Amino acid sequence: MQSTVNYLWHTDDLLGQGATASVYKARNKKSGELVAVKVFNTASYLRPREVQVREFEVLRKLNHQNIVKLFAVEETGSSRQKVLVMEYCSSGSLLSVLENPENAFGLPEEEFLVVLRCVVAGMNHLRENGIVHRDIKPGNIMRLLGEEGQSIYKLTDFGAARELDDDEKFISVYGTEEYLHPDMYERAVLRKPQQKAFGVTVDLWSIGVTLYHAATGSLPFVPFGGPRRNKEIMYRITTEKPAGAIAGMQRWENGPLEWSYALPITCQLSMGLQSQLVPILANVLEVEQAKCWGFDQFFAETSDILQRAVVHVFSLSQAVLHHVYIHAHNTVAIFLEAVYKQTNVAPQHQEYLFEGHLCVLEPNLSAQHIAHTTASSPLMLFSMAGETPKGLAFRDPALDIPKFVPKVDLQADYNTAKGALGAGYQALRLARALLAGQELMLRGLHWFVEMLQATCRRTLEVTRTSLLFLSSSLGPERLSNMARMPEIEELKRATELRSTLRALAEVLSRFSHNITETQTNLSSLSSELAKNRDQVHEDRSIQQIQCCLDKMYLIYKQFKKSRMRPGLGYNEEQIHKLDKVNFSHLAKRLLQVFQEECVQKYQTSLVTHGNRMRLVHQARNHLRLVGCSVAACNTEAQGVQEGLSKILDGLSHQLLQDRTKGAQASPPPVATYASPALRDLGVHMEELCEEMKLLAFDLQDNNRIIEGLSRVQSAPDV
Repeated sequence: MQSTVNYLWHTDDLLGQGATASVYKARNKKSGELVAVKVFNTASYLRPREVQVREFEVLRKLNHQNIVKLFAVEETGSSRQKVLVMEYCSSGSLLSVLENPENAFGLPEEEFLVVLRCVVAGMNHLRENGIVHRDIKPGNIMRLLGEEGQSIYKLTDFGAARELDDDEKFISVYGTEEYLHPDMYERAVLRKPQQKAFGVTVDLWSIGVTLYHAATGSLPFVPFGGPRRNKEIMYRITTEKPAGAIAGMQRWENGPLEWSYALPITCQLSMGLQSQLVPILANVLEVEQAKCWGFDQFFAETSDILQRAVVHVFSLSQAVLHHVYIHAHNTVAIFLEAVYKQTNVAPQHQEYLFEGHLCVLEPNLSAQHIAHTTASSPLMLFSMAGETPKGLAFRDPALDIPKFVPKVDLQADYNTAKGALGAGYQALRLARALLAGQELMLRGLHWFVEMLQATCRRTLEVTRTSLLFLSSSLGPERLSNMARMPEIEELKRATELRSTLRALAEVLSRFSHNITETQTNLSSLSSELAKNRDQVHEDRSIQQIQCCLDKMYLIYKQFKKSRMRPGLGYNEEQIHKLDKVNFSHLAKRLLQVFQEECVQKYQTSLVTHGNRMRLVHQARNHLRLVGCSVAACNTEAQGVQEGLSKILDGLSHQLLQDRTKGAQASPPPVATYASPALRDLGVHMEELCEEMKLLAFDLQDNNRIIEGLSRVQSAPDV
C-alpha cells in the first residue's frame, strides 16, 4: 500500500504506466471516493525543473468536462514523490474500448460521434488556453459513463503539454510513434538530425490518426509486419502519401505501398457520415504543415458535422438504408439533393412514405418539418425510376478469421482468438443488418401496396359511379324510333351523341375490369408480404450466432488470462488444446449459420424484392394511366352530355311552342300535343332533360374527385 496525506492506493491497482509515471486507482481516506493518482518515478526527476512542473501548471489552468480534472497535488510519505490526484474514469480509455473484440472494426456510428464531439470540445478548450497536448492518442482519451449511461470522453496525460500560440514553434519531441507527425517521427524514431521546428498543427495529425483508429479499429498507416517492425517503411508511407489519401498499407514484405481514399467497407459508419468525415481526415493527415488545416478550419468543419441531424432513409428500389446528415435550418430541397447524392434518385423521382402514410415533402419548407426517424423507423423512399436492388454491401467475415497455429503459443493463440472473435462480432452485426433489411423491404413494400390498393378503390369507385350514371342516362331506346322521323333532324344528332355515351360506358366498363384485376393482384401480393414478414420475425439465426459468440468469448477470456503466465502445466495445456479445437468448431458453426441462414436468405429476398418492385411499378403506372383515361372519359362524356342537353332543350322548346299553337287553334282540345308522336316525344324529352342535368352534375363531381386523386398521386413528384 502507498499513500499521501489524503489518499490511499495499492500498487496492484495499476491503471496505466508510462516512461515517467504510473497511474493507480486510489481512494480518499475520509470519503472513500475513487480517484486516479499519477505517481512520478525517479526518471521523471531527471528532467528539467520547468518540465517537471509543467503538467501541474497546465492542469490547474484547465477546467472543462472533456478534460480530466485535477483535484490536488500531494506527495508520498516516505519517498516524497509528487502525486497528481485526478478524476477517476471507471470505463478505461478509448484504446481499451477499441481493444474490445466487439470493436475490432471500429466504433458504432453513435459512439464515434460521441468521441468526435468530446475530443473536439476538449481540444477547443486547449486551444482557447493556448496549450498544445503533443501526445493525443486513444490511450490518452479516458471514458466514463454519465448519469444517464451515456459515454463521456476526456483528454488526459498532459505530461508533454505546454503553452504554445498558433504562430509559435517548438523543437522538443514527445508523443507515441504511431500517432506522431512524420517530421517528429523522423527525428524521434529514426534518429535523423534535422532542424525543423514544429507548430500546434502536429496535434491535428495525431487527432486524424486517432479518429481513423476509432472509425475503423485499425491504424491508417501500416507497413508489412506492423508500424514498429519496419520504421523506415512507416516513415515512407506517411511522407509519400498522395494528397487526399487517408491510409496506406504494405501487404507483403518489400511490396508496393497501397493507398486508400475512403474508409474500409468493414467500417460501421454510414456513407452519409463518411462523406463528411473523409475530407477532414485527408486535410489533417497532410505531411506539409503549410498545406495542413489549422485548428480554426478543423473546428469549423467538425462542428458542422456535429450540428447536423440525421434523417434515416430506406431506398425501396435499392434496398439500402441511408443516413442523410442535414442542418435543421436547411430546406427540404437541400435534403432532397442530399438524398440524390447518396441514392442517385433525382428529386423529381422521389416519393416518400412514413409509418404507412404518404409523406409529401414541400421543397420550400424547413427540414425541421421532416418526420423524426430512426434506423428501424426510416422514411421509405420509392423511386419512380425502377432499378435492380443492390442491397447491403459487405465484406465476408470469413476472410477476417485467422487460423490457430498447431503448437501451443499462448500469445499467438490469444491474438488468433481475439481476431476470430472480432470477425464473429462483425458477422453478428451484419446478420442483424441483413435481417433488418429484409424487414424494411417487406414493410415498405407492404405500405406502398396498401397505398396502391387505396388508389384502386377510389379510382374504381369513381369509374363505377360514372358508369352507373352513364348507363342510367342511356335508359331504354327512347330515341331510336323517333330518329325515324325525318322532319326532326335534331333527333339524329341526339342519337349519335347517345351512341358516343354508350361507347364511353363500354370503355369505362373495361377500365373497371382492369382495376379490379389490379386490385386482386395487389391483394395477393399484400398477403404474400405479410406471410414473409412473419417468417422474418420467426428467424432464429441471430440467436444462434449470439450463442456461438458467447461460448467463444468465454474461451477468449481464458486465453487472455493464460497469456500472462510463463507457461502451462500438462493438464492445463491439454485443456488449452481442447479449447482451441472447440473455439475453431464454434467459429465454423457461426460462419455456417451466417452464410446459409443469413446471406443466402438475404440474397433470395433481394431477387424476390426486385421482382415485386417491378410488379408494383407496373401496377402504379397502370393505375396512373387508367386514372388519366377515366378523367378523359368523364370530360368527354360531360361534353357529349352538354351537347345532348342543348338538343333536348331545343326540342322541348319546339314541342312547347307546338302545344301552345295547338291549344289556340282548338279551344276544346282532344289532346295536349298536336299529334301522338309529338306527345310521346315531349314526355321523353322532359325526362331526358332531367336525367342529363343529373348526369352533368355527377360527371362534374367525378372529375373533381379524379383531379384530387391525380394531385395526390403526383404530389410527391417535387
